[in-house]
Amino acid sequence: MKHIYRQGSDTSAPTLLLLHGTGGTEQDLLPLAERISQGSPILSVRGNVLENGMPRFFRRLAEGVFDMEDLEFRTKELHAFLDQAAGEYGFARDNVIAVGYSNGANIAGSLLFYYANSLRGAILHHPMVPRRDLQLPDLAGVPVFIGAGENDPICTPQETGELQALLTGAGAEVALHWEQFGHRLTATEADAAAQWFSRTFEGGGERI
Repeated sequence: MKHIYRQGSDTSAPTLLLLHGTGGTEQDLLPLAERISQGSPILSVRGNVLENGMPRFFRRLAEGVFDMEDLEFRTKELHAFLDQAAGEYGFARDNVIAVGYSNGANIAGSLLFYYANSLRGAILHHPMVPRRDLQLPDLAGVPVFIGAGENDPICTPQETGELQALLTGAGAEVALHWEQFGHRLTATEADAAAQWFSRTFEGGGERI
């Protein structure tokens, strides 16, 4: 998979797996990663699917309607790529935090739904429920941040609540942050994610 890897200044910090939204590239979320954890190694991946020339991580049949067969295939593909990249670059495979927006958040959520140990945690900006016909693995102790919009036309509050309930039911520790800017990823939402990361993985308080 086309990607960028940056070693980071703190090799003990979690590796941030960056997953862009529809039409994005592996460059898009680099500033967000800097805001979340400046010392972390970064693995930023471009989706292998094109929709009208726009990169995505899996196909969809219409807006909000996923191609489930392709979603399963691409989730396995990304999971295998993480194993490969960890061997190639030497980062700890059990210390990867996904940071995804929209379509990228959906594929990150799918990793959680399919694999018990694929991610140490996740920051999901405006995710949907990946699928509703799976028995989720044991996610006990896996911290998840969800950034959502009270007026998001794509990921409704009901959808967000359903995702939170599914993850919590599997044992994940879910923190929910609400905004009022539709499907946009705002600076205040990014700051909330950074503060959550600091509290959760660095043992610190809010950033100044």
